[in-house]
Amino acid sequence: MLRTLFLQPPSFDGFDGGAGSRYQAKREIRSFWYPTWLAQPAAMVPGSRLIDAPPAKMGMGPILEDVKNRDLVIMHTSTPSFPSDVRVAKMLKETNPKLKIGMVGAKVAVQPDESLAQGSPIDFVARNEFDFTIKEIAEGKPLAEVDGITWRNENGEIITNKDRAMIEDMDSLPFVTEVYKRDLKIEDYFIGYLKHPYISIYTGRGCKSRCTFCLWPQTVGGHRYRTRSPEHVAAEIKLAMKYFPQVKEFFFDDDTFTDDLPRAEAIARELGKLGVTWSCNAKANVPYDTLKILRDNGLRLLLVGYESGNQQILHNIKKGMRIETAREFTKNCHKLGIKIHGTFIVGLPGETKETIRETIEYAKEINPHTMQVSLAAPYPGTFLHKQASENGWLNEDEAELIDENGVQIAPLHYPHLSHTEIFKSVETFYKEFYFRPSKIFAIVKEMVTDPQMLKRRLREGVEFFQFLRQRHSS
Repeated sequence: MLRTLFLQPPSFDGFDGGAGSRYQAKREIRSFWYPTWLAQPAAMVPGSRLIDAPPAKMGMGPILEDVKNRDLVIMHTSTPSFPSDVRVAKMLKETNPKLKIGMVGAKVAVQPDESLAQGSPIDFVARNEFDFTIKEIAEGKPLAEVDGITWRNENGEIITNKDRAMIEDMDSLPFVTEVYKRDLKIEDYFIGYLKHPYISIYTGRGCKSRCTFCLWPQTVGGHRYRTRSPEHVAAEIKLAMKYFPQVKEFFFDDDTFTDDLPRAEAIARELGKLGVTWSCNAKANVPYDTLKILRDNGLRLLLVGYESGNQQILHNIKKGMRIETAREFTKNCHKLGIKIHGTFIVGLPGETKETIRETIEYAKEINPHTMQVSLAAPYPGTFLHKQASENGWLNEDEAELIDENGVQIAPLHYPHLSHTEIFKSVETFYKEFYFRPSKIFAIVKEMVTDPQMLKRRLREGVEFFQFLRQRHSS
């Protein structure tokens, strides 16, 4: 077995390890997601170690010391972080020339040849799901015999092996919480809308929806929702409760946990027996009866992608959602006391000054407990990227997605709507949503009744204004 290190490299200050991987940008407030995509194969490789440098505030020194005694390093990368990650890989190779370095993630999954050509220290990249791919390489299987990789042979030629079959038996994957316990400090992971400390895991992969902008289903997970059994999920939560009695909330980071309603209800009932508080990603179409079952069995919050308040834009991005359905769903959540963290995107195809205004007013009307606003990001491998390139909405030489400080830029532009107008609308959106008297009163009321929340919101407020200041300077 190769001595293997799984690595999330150091990044810019304020880096958000978002959505179980490497988020594209610095967020409005400090937040760190679990490196679940790396923890999963790490759980399959005996004697391995996972270093998640950003939340641990770890520089290159300890990492370079560690790789002196390694045979294999697996790095998670993304389109924005790739140049920096290649520089890290070069430093690793200089420290240990015998080291074999592989990269995983959506970036290398959709651009394997280009990634190897641009990254001379990289020996191979894994395409699509990579759990068993990495396990086989760590076991010493020759690269020529490993499905699902593109690699560089001794002559420098780039070779593409056949695709790896998708994992169908999701219960065959070991629990990532074993790696969390071994290698991570859970207090390092923080999301503003989740109770702290929290733990996030996946109960399945893939998403049935076809949203044109969404990265993971189009690059790694696919459009079939492949799931773990309710019993398997409950067993991991029970183990996590034993390992981490201080945890206040569990989050299920599946693209759309509510894609399979009977299964969601079954998992909820298992969690109800355990008496835990939990949250998940959801589409804004869950019926009232299901919401009530989830709420009655410990559900606290839903993370919901509303994206836009304009129906035509939702059609343009193939969201498969009616505004009225989302409005009714939100009313039901309010009625049941289920909190919502709503996510919105500005700059999607069809966006105008008028549709941005429509979305802002819609957000204020449905009034999620908290919300975030993102700039439309055309990641390579998505339909949005192809559409933007073909229509001239994206300047490829200015498509880095973030600036040198890690602040997200607005890469898309339209004949009637400029980069600058889209970029500035984010701040307008936030100010109008959060600085309403009713919203300020609700936040103050929440802070008064919960001292921990008071401390959190005060820190978030400082971070938010610092973020806005940095956006202006960028």
